[in-house]
This record gives sequence, structure tokens and C-alpha cells, in this order.
Amino acid sequence: MDKPISWFELPVRDIERATRFYEDVFAVSLRRERCGGNPMAIFPYAEPQPGGALVHMPQLEPRDNGTLVYLDGGKDLAEPLARVKAAGGAVAMEKTFIGEDIGYIALFMDSEGNRVGMFSRQ
Repeated sequence: MDKPISWFELPVRDIERATRFYEDVFAVSLRRERCGGNPMAIFPYAEPQPGGALVHMPQLEPRDNGTLVYLDGGKDLAEPLARVKAAGGAVAMEKTFIGEDIGYIALFMDSEGNRVGMFSRQ
């Protein structure tokens, strides 16, 4: 196994609301697509890095206690974390130092009810 993560999907109830949330928080544009008839909003990524998307599928529900995905918080995750509330989410764990050789993490609740992490070196 070259890389343990190849793709991730965050389930959403309202794809447009969730897309605006993530675009506002991370100051990026997500690419809108459909897969198997289901709407998706794909996070920017470059091969060979793993990618991921917001997905609206009837068999998936947002969760606050399921698998935890950490998104790249950029140079300093304090910046996107500061935009969470205004975008319709809530901070669940403030920026927290986890080690000299590792960096910082934080947790937030997105507009759909998913608990999601952020990571940065600073």
C-alpha cells in the first residue's frame, strides 16, 4: 500500500449549503460533478495526493461521531478555523498543539452536522 488514503467522502444533506460552507472556510472553489446520478463537490487536489468530495446520497448521513477526516488547514489552521462560525458551523475543539514534530489540530462541526478535523504545522 503506497498511501493509506486514496479518496474520502463527506456526506451532506444540502450539497449547495455544504459547498458554500467549505468554500468559505477554506477559501477554495470546489468542482461540482455528478457520480452515479448523485451530486458531488470535489475538493481541489493534485495527483498523487488523495482527493475527496462532499456527496449527497440517500444512503449516507452526516455524523458527529463517525470516522474523523483531517483536512489541510494551510500554513496556520487558525485562519480557516476563524471562518467556521460565520460559514454556518461550530468549533468543537480549538487549535491544539500535539507535538513539536507534528503540529496542530482542531475540530469543527460543518453545516451538515459532520465532525471534521483540521491539521497544520503551525
